[in-house]
Amino acid sequence: MADTHVLFVEDDDVIREATQLALERVGFTVTAVPDGLLGLEAFRADRPDIALLDVMVPGLDGVSLCRRIRDESTVPVIMLSARADSIDVVLGLEAGADDYVTKPFDGAVLVARIRAVLRRFGHAAGAGGDPGGAAGAPAEAGGVLVFGDVEIDTEGMEVRRKGSHVGLTPTEMRLLLEFSAAPGTVLSRDRLLERVWDYGWGGDTRVVDVHVQRLRTKIGQDRIETVRGFGYKLRA
Repeated sequence: MADTHVLFVEDDDVIREATQLALERVGFTVTAVPDGLLGLEAFRADRPDIALLDVMVPGLDGVSLCRRIRDESTVPVIMLSARADSIDVVLGLEAGADDYVTKPFDGAVLVARIRAVLRRFGHAAGAGGDPGGAAGAPAEAGGVLVFGDVEIDTEGMEVRRKGSHVGLTPTEMRLLLEFSAAPGTVLSRDRLLERVWDYGWGGDTRVVDVHVQRLRTKIGQDRIETVRGFGYKLRA
């Protein structure tokens, strides 16, 4: 992780400086800026490995900045919000963020979440590998799984629907791989948090719900079924 470059957008001087020091202490390279417009400039100039965006920053708010970044890149994004129950959390996830952390946060927790996202990114971006360890998924030669009009190339990490390429973020890809490893099986939100988000502790299931909805808009609303009270399953 020593070569990992973090973009950190935070307008509070004390939080920005303290967090930058905490991240640099564990080996990250950090570009820290106080507003969204400078954040967009820094993102385009430096192409960081991950972006930490506070929701409420001047110039260009964190949600809008996340959308701009997502228009240009699949780089992992973590939103920072002062309120766990804020609608801003959901808006950030809908804008394309991979995760969020509630302020005030412990530096060690933030580092753990960054590393978890980066591990997930590396797994989803890499060729080959076993997405979930389950056998028996519908497959064709070359590692292509087929579910209706959706084709998943598990080696090339590409998805096509009706023959057209579907652009997924690494988190969306990891989520789809988890579903495709166990088609027709109901996966609980807690299991998905553990397997996809690498949470070894309880997490906010809104993260799962928003990502499932985003995935549905890309591969078809009826491809992933909600099983009320239990979770979700991929229609085989």
